[in-house]
Amino acid sequence: MARERNEQLAALLQEAGWSRAQAASAFNRIAQENNLLDYAHIGRSHVSMWVAGTKPSGVAPVILSQALSRRLRRAVTPEELGFAVPHAPAEEALEWHTDPLTTLTDLGRTDVDADRRSLLSGAVYSVAALALPGHAWWETMAGQPSVPAKPQRVGRGDVVAVQELTAAFSRIDQRRGGGHGRKALVQYLQSDVAAFLQGTFPNEQVRRDMFSAAAELAYLSGWMGFDNGEHALAQRYLILALKLTARAGNPPLAGHILRAMAHQAIDLGFFPQGLELSTASMQGQRYASATPRERALLGVVHARALAANGDKQSASKALLKAEDDLASASEGIEEPQRTFFFGEASLAHETACTLRDCGDHRGAIRQFRRSVRTRGEAFRRTHVVTLGYLGATQIANGGVEEACATWSTALDVLEEGISSGRGRQAALDMRTLLSPYRRRKIPAITELDARAAAYLARVH
Repeated sequence: MARERNEQLAALLQEAGWSRAQAASAFNRIAQENNLLDYAHIGRSHVSMWVAGTKPSGVAPVILSQALSRRLRRAVTPEELGFAVPHAPAEEALEWHTDPLTTLTDLGRTDVDADRRSLLSGAVYSVAALALPGHAWWETMAGQPSVPAKPQRVGRGDVVAVQELTAAFSRIDQRRGGGHGRKALVQYLQSDVAAFLQGTFPNEQVRRDMFSAAAELAYLSGWMGFDNGEHALAQRYLILALKLTARAGNPPLAGHILRAMAHQAIDLGFFPQGLELSTASMQGQRYASATPRERALLGVVHARALAANGDKQSASKALLKAEDDLASASEGIEEPQRTFFFGEASLAHETACTLRDCGDHRGAIRQFRRSVRTRGEAFRRTHVVTLGYLGATQIANGGVEEACATWSTALDVLEEGISSGRGRQAALDMRTLLSPYRRRKIPAITELDARAAAYLARVH
């Protein structure tokens, strides 16, 4: 029986302006980002066969739908591609109405168990999961949790212990990257913290504080996964963190997590969804009851989202407001531990990204340099990301020699032991952007390209 040509897929590829080879390249990148290495070697012949009517196996339809979603800047489902929807492992973790304690137990066990972790290997970042539930969901989640499953008594000291360990893991992440220590964090979250959440509390405030502390730890696991390029896993932890935050009734923390989800969506090219998430992070008490430093962080990511969606005027206003908010932060105001990293260097980094997305390369270069100049030694991972972006912006502005000098510094830091997917991406980007200059045999470019290639060979 002859196969029927997949006209839906052919039409979408034409809309995207992709050749079969370009579609295969985009497919492979999504597979690599999600550590789906068995799917990362698709060629143009595979895409041609799919158009001709062959059905792709496993989660290939989901990967292809994500690639086209990014290209077309709208959600494209496997059904729109003419494919049946495959079963997505661990999809339960994306269900907003699943109890957060159930999600924590299931996701944590799967993440830390080497045999079970393969169940996550078929998951990809989900655009559909970015649709936030309505107001009634927040009210329901904020209600009292179920009857404690364990008689363990949980007090203020236990809350402080979780907060202190979260701070320690966060500092490791900032200095060494998301690839360092996340498994230990998840072990603690899945065992000790999960037990605390099922214990008996002396009063309502301690209960809320413990759920907030657990949410921050889950958020950090998600952020570390995001930094390390494990986007599907990161998304699941961020959603878990938001559910725990809703259970705690903590609007500023909810805004902080929504901001992180927006950041991830923007970086992955889902600009409309990133704007929706960043807008939600600024709504009501999430912004109004936040501290100045936290409001500045929410505002600057919102500015990035506006710029990515082409609203330059609103982006500029949002940047000015974020600068004002950060300027109003003082030593006399107690800021949450989760924003310890956000200061002048971070504001300059995000401002530069916004200006870059607005097409202002010179302004972006000035702000990236400001970020590099003012960032402290404790924030090596973000320093690498900033240097990578600075080099890319310099070369886009015609400064090839400047870019080489910047990227050489970035490699110096990476070679000191940074374990970060965003750091690896900086090395990949520099090789891609230098490729048009390789034939010129310029010593500085040849040496830098060789260093980047050697680094990538070691870390992959």
